[in-house]
Amino acid sequence: MKPISVTQLNNQIKSILESHFEIVLVEGEVSKVVYHSSGHLYFTLKDDKSSINCAMWRSNLAKMKFRLKEGEKVLVYGAVNLYVPRGEYKIIAQSIEPSGIGALQLAFEQLKEELKNLGYFDESKKKPLPKFPKRIAIVTSSTAAALQDMLRIAKKRWLLSEFYLFNTLVQGEGAAEDIARNIKRADEYVFEDGRGFDLIIIGRGGGSKEDLWAFNERVVADAVYQAKTPIISAVGHEIDYLISDFVADKRAATPSNAMEIALPDKNEILMMIDEMINSFSYKTSHIIQKKEKLLHHLIEIFEANSLNKKLDMKLNEINVLKERFRYSFKSVLDDKNLTLESLKSSFISSSPKNRLLKTEEEIKLLKKSFGNLMVEIIRVKENSLPLKEDFNSRALNIIFVKQKSLNSLKEAYKLANPKNKEKIGFAEIVKNNKRIPLENLQINDEFNLQNTSTIITAKVLDKK
Repeated sequence: MKPISVTQLNNQIKSILESHFEIVLVEGEVSKVVYHSSGHLYFTLKDDKSSINCAMWRSNLAKMKFRLKEGEKVLVYGAVNLYVPRGEYKIIAQSIEPSGIGALQLAFEQLKEELKNLGYFDESKKKPLPKFPKRIAIVTSSTAAALQDMLRIAKKRWLLSEFYLFNTLVQGEGAAEDIARNIKRADEYVFEDGRGFDLIIIGRGGGSKEDLWAFNERVVADAVYQAKTPIISAVGHEIDYLISDFVADKRAATPSNAMEIALPDKNEILMMIDEMINSFSYKTSHIIQKKEKLLHHLIEIFEANSLNKKLDMKLNEINVLKERFRYSFKSVLDDKNLTLESLKSSFISSSPKNRLLKTEEEIKLLKKSFGNLMVEIIRVKENSLPLKEDFNSRALNIIFVKQKSLNSLKEAYKLANPKNKEKIGFAEIVKNNKRIPLENLQINDEFNLQNTSTIITAKVLDKK
């Protein structure tokens, strides 16, 4: 079971109480009477076993002809009401009369009890009132002030309903029968479109109990009960309760109140329409915004997964890869160039030719040194100066070693020279810039035959 709040529970109890005890007549002893400064009356009604709080609002209290006293026995007419914030219920009195019943009242009570036992007052048998009645029958006197009151209220509240008067006696001899007859006529009336009245209002203005007694007759109660059209009973003032009130589908406190019950308020309807328009506009705008966001989201998803988007992504990847390849290739190429330059420098510095040139330079220096030595020796001889033997021997050894080294370098240079390695009739086979063995060539292959001085392009015509 789903839990409900205390307020929800009290509201439900209030609805049940007010719908089942809309009208009560309670007799009891008065106690705790308080005439409040607000103009309202508060008191307790009790018997020997229980009590109930009561209140009478200022508007009804002004109509009372006497003041309540402690211990007085009275009849209270009113409705049961529940005060939601405190969960307290009480009788809201509409009228208060001293206890003691007359002949008419006794007849009223006897008929009321009889009809109640027959089910005339059962809520389950009461017909719902139409929300927007198109045609309304009014059963009352054409000269009654109540009729003009009703039409005046109707003109203020709602202009889309049609009103039809069934002129009726509402007091005196034969009034009850005339009321019952016109109720039946209105209930059975059929218009050209095949439809009848949507609602019947029976009633009259205020008066004495005797003036209103026609609406307490059994014939009127039977006509109201048997009618198939919903009926509102609007007889007398707020304090007047008639048998027709209990049998009718709805009781109105006054004839004017009957129109307030029967007709919607055009101002309220217009406000409700404005609220509906505002609510519709808000909800429509909200739905459009929501759908617009969804549409943008779907567009983003579509664009993210579209062929153009994927192609752009691939092109970007290709550009990135190209840039990386270019950078990597340049780096590799730069590294290889550096390595090549290093190798070239190393090769140049260690090649036989350079070594030979270096040795020749050394020999030239030795020759120059030897020449200078010879000049020195001659000078010494001319001056008859002695020359040490070991000096002569050392100089000759140096010259001999350098001469031998020079001869070795010349011989190595000749051996390393590619031209000296070539033999007549022999050449290298090169295909796709690579030297390959002769047996790897196939028919129709193109290749180069080259030596140090000549390159020939050839094609294999036959292979054996």
